[in-house]
Amino acid sequence: MEAKAHLSYARISPRKVKVVCDLIRGKDVKTAAAILMQTPKAASALLLKLLESAVANAENNHAMDVDKLYVSAISADPGPILKRAMPRAQGRSYRINKRTSHITVVVSEKV
Repeated sequence: MEAKAHLSYARISPRKVKVVCDLIRGKDVKTAAAILMQTPKAASALLLKLLESAVANAENNHAMDVDKLYVSAISADPGPILKRAMPRAQGRSYRINKRTSHITVVVSEKV
């Protein structure tokens, strides 16, 4: 049995989120939470909140034991890109891409 939590349209680049995702993939929930609390990245706060949500879903919706949970899958996929323009010299403009992410955390019980 597994429990999931999703965060859609997060205003952070998926490339930045994937760095933090790789730190906690496969770890048990307590270790993953400790790693996220000590990681000085912008994505770590989002992932910590999402991990707590997945644990709460596992406990309340699926009656899983919290002590046996581990992060079985975590992914950050690209969402829609907000396209903006930055004025440059001689009347030109450069495009600024403001990227978004769809983040998914899946927790499962160890057998």
